[in-house]
Amino acid sequence: MRQPHLRREGDERDAMSEELKRKAAEAALEEVTSGMRLGIGTGSTAEQFVRALAEKVREGFSVIGVPTSERTAALCTELGVPLTTLEACPELDLTIDGADELDLQLRLIKGGGGALLREKIVATASLRMIVIADASKKVARLGAFPLPVEVVPFGLGATRNAIARALADLGYDAPILLRGGDTPFVTDGGHHILDIDLREITDADALSRALLDIPGVVDHGLFLGIADVAYLAGANGVERLVPAADEEN
Repeated sequence: MRQPHLRREGDERDAMSEELKRKAAEAALEEVTSGMRLGIGTGSTAEQFVRALAEKVREGFSVIGVPTSERTAALCTELGVPLTTLEACPELDLTIDGADELDLQLRLIKGGGGALLREKIVATASLRMIVIADASKKVARLGAFPLPVEVVPFGLGATRNAIARALADLGYDAPILLRGGDTPFVTDGGHHILDIDLREITDADALSRALLDIPGVVDHGLFLGIADVAYLAGANGVERLVPAADEEN
C-alpha cells in the first residue's frame, strides 16, 4: 500500500506538472489571433491549451479547430471550441501541440499519446507549429523517450523484422516493443504502434528515411523541420525557444 506521505508527494508533483503545462499553453495562446484556423494537438499538455482556448471562445474569440485525435475532438466539443475537418479546411494557420522530447533544433519525438500520424498531417498542413511542454522535455539529443512507429497490422512480424534490420544497418541495437502487448493499442486510423528504445539518436534524418522506406510503416514520431517555436515552462518561468539555426533571425 502506498504510504500517505509518498501519495502526497506524488500528488504535489502531478499538480506542479499540470501547472507548468498550463503556463506553457497560456503562453502559446498569446500567438493565436481571432479568426485563425487551428490545428489542435493531443495529450495532457494540449488539453491544457484546449481549456485555455475554450475560455477565450466563451468570451467571444473566433477560431475554428482541426483536432488531431478523437480524444481531442471530444474535449473540444465538450468545452465549446468550434471544429471542422482537414477535408473542409485543408490549409491551417497554426498548430499547437505537445511533445515527448525536443532538442535545441526543435526536432521532436511525438506519439506517446498514440496520435502521431494525425498530428503530423495536421502540423504539416499548417503555416506554423508551436510546441508546448514543460522544460523537462528539452534534451541535448533525442532518443531517451522511445520512438513510436505507426504500422499497419497486416504483416506486423515482417514489418518488425524489417525495422530491426534497418536499425542494425544504422548501428542501433534497440528493443522493439508492440504497444499494448497481447492487447495491441489501436490508433484512430486503425494501426498499431511499435515503440523503439533507441536511448540516443545519432542521425535523425537517416533514421527517418530508413523507417519510411519500409513497407508496412505508416509514419514515425520524429518531427523534423516542422516545429517553429516552443514554449517550455519551468521553475523560472516560460522560455520561448526557436530552432538554434534561427536564433540570429
